[in-house]
Amino acid sequence: MHQQTLLATLAASLAALPFAQAGLYSKSSPVIQLDGKSYDRLIAQSNHTSIVEFYAPWCGHCKNLQPAYEKAAKNLQGLAKVAAIDCDDESNKPFCGSMGIQGFPTLKIVRPGKKAGRPVVEDYQGPRTASGIVDAVVSKINNHVAKLTDKEIDAFLETDGEKPKAILFTEKGTTSALLRSIAIDYLDVISVGQVRNKEKAAVEKFGISSFPSFVLIPGGGKEPITYDGELNKKDLLEFLKQVGSPNPDPAPAKAKSGKKAATSKAKEAKEAKESSSTTSSEASSAAAPEATLIEIPALKSKAELEEHCLHSKAQTCVIAFVPASTSEMRNKIISSVSQLHTKYVHGKRHFPFFSLDSDVEGSATLKEALGLDGKIELIALNARRGWWRRYEDGEFSVHSVESWIDTVRMGEGEKKKLPKGVVVEKPETTEEAKIETEAPAAESEHDEL
Repeated sequence: MHQQTLLATLAASLAALPFAQAGLYSKSSPVIQLDGKSYDRLIAQSNHTSIVEFYAPWCGHCKNLQPAYEKAAKNLQGLAKVAAIDCDDESNKPFCGSMGIQGFPTLKIVRPGKKAGRPVVEDYQGPRTASGIVDAVVSKINNHVAKLTDKEIDAFLETDGEKPKAILFTEKGTTSALLRSIAIDYLDVISVGQVRNKEKAAVEKFGISSFPSFVLIPGGGKEPITYDGELNKKDLLEFLKQVGSPNPDPAPAKAKSGKKAATSKAKEAKEAKESSSTTSSEASSAAAPEATLIEIPALKSKAELEEHCLHSKAQTCVIAFVPASTSEMRNKIISSVSQLHTKYVHGKRHFPFFSLDSDVEGSATLKEALGLDGKIELIALNARRGWWRRYEDGEFSVHSVESWIDTVRMGEGEKKKLPKGVVVEKPETTEEAKIETEAPAAESEHDEL
């Protein structure tokens, strides 16, 4: 009888354990609980950047990470998603396997790709601290905010005249995660821009007297409305709802077929327009992309390298170091950068792009000075301001390279100082160099660089 009582007590104790929570995170946790199906709906289909932890409840390192991960989730609320999936659950094991999970905890940052439902996924290798996770995720939030100068403000306001616009006037040169997340919420609903306080004409145009100031331009000839509340996500969304509703996230799974088809078609048309190198996507839809591809120019000598990129007054250049012999990787980087070059040339907003073969005089010297040891390297440098940046991804896809180019344009990310001896005195200006220095976007959009 005593043994039966003991067994009953043990059974009751086991029943009281939190198996229903199926892992480390409770229902009240700010960390989103996932399984294979909800990952696709909540993460892969989202417009927002996410970080996902793949863990096992018995894992000691996972338990140690839990407090920091939950703190990161709280700090990122409204800006990005923080989620976790229990890979020890039998129903989740196939999905975790498909994601290449071999140890716990594994953290992956997931950000929207060019095509809906096909996000860019990369391993998080940073510190397992709340601040480290927050910084890494914030740096990966896609940027749909237009940086505007005095010369560009009118064109921004006139584009899609009836479409509402919102502009943040700020003293900062970089774009905050908050403003980027607002632009994502209202993607294709409200165009979001940022104006720095030194753009005097734009500031005067809207009568801005203090910074930061957030202004809504409703469209349709209505007067601008200046926001007078706190700059937080909840209040800003409420303020903007007077002209439009934010995009649902995740996208509704049960949308009517007709509406869903129309939305999908509109999205595909937008993507086609963005990636096309012609001014009319409809006119070029029957042509192969290669027919209009403008390959990046190759620097043929040390003199050309100095003339275009290394003289003391040179603006930002993007240089692809490639082997002289043909290879798959060489073709891939040349193709990716050429597609962006083509896109930006037609948009008339670009840095000059160049390729530099390994057998060109000056190539090895520059790589050695910068400490570059890869056969294929991609860098951005600004000789006039004395900085350079290295592309670290290694993937060389169009989307990945374009995301990196965007961070360069926006003045985000760490820049290194150019070593002494790399920059030379400005040579006599050739007609080609003159055209290059007059490119409208290279200097006007990134004064903070």
